[in-house]
Amino acid sequence: MADYRTAFRKDLPSPFIPARRGNERRAAVCGIRQAGAVRLLMLVTLLLIVKAGVTQASMFVCRDKSGAMNFTNAPSGANCKAHSLQDSSRIRIPVSEIAGGGPTSYDQDISKIARRYQLDPPLIKAIIHTESDFNSRAVSRRGAQGLMQLMPETARDLHVVNPFNPRENIDGGTRYMRYLMDSFKGDLILSLAAYNAGPGLVSRTGGVPQIQETREYVHKVLKRYKAYKSQQTPLLVKE
Repeated sequence: MADYRTAFRKDLPSPFIPARRGNERRAAVCGIRQAGAVRLLMLVTLLLIVKAGVTQASMFVCRDKSGAMNFTNAPSGANCKAHSLQDSSRIRIPVSEIAGGGPTSYDQDISKIARRYQLDPPLIKAIIHTESDFNSRAVSRRGAQGLMQLMPETARDLHVVNPFNPRENIDGGTRYMRYLMDSFKGDLILSLAAYNAGPGLVSRTGGVPQIQETREYVHKVLKRYKAYKSQQTPLLVKE
């Protein structure tokens, strides 16, 4: 019976090729060891080159059209400045330019804009907290953008040019909330439900839709609204 390995000899890796003589076997083993050593040396050399490249790489700090600061390793314009990764000095960024600005970063804008549209500032702050957690760069899975998570079509209707600009986003979202409050005759719960699920659905159901996300949203906003409103230091701003 023919050896089944004969037909597939050319496809077998060298360690599995049967040797006819002891010298050939020893030579094959030595060759394998030498090839392995060469491959190992090449791998170590490649890792050292990559490590050196990463160590010497530079980071760039860029400003976009809205004036916000972004970090990249591929500068795209004259508004970018190099910052070495080996540089131990810290980059100082104004709090107002941090995407996640924090609970008090936008208080002045919230107060001014909310009063402009005759809404309670703590309410708008509670909506921002629930919508984006004060992250002006937030984008939802559905495409809602910015602090008050405006959908692109809603932002266009509100003439919001840059939804990632905090002040512009707050103004657009607050105007939209004012519209909802007027549409639902001052009913805060229905207005909040409409902000989350859409005014059409709330109008058709005649109440808060049986959607877990929407019900949890209304609960969170109301809870945070109560907390912000009860704070010792109110949100104040001079016009």
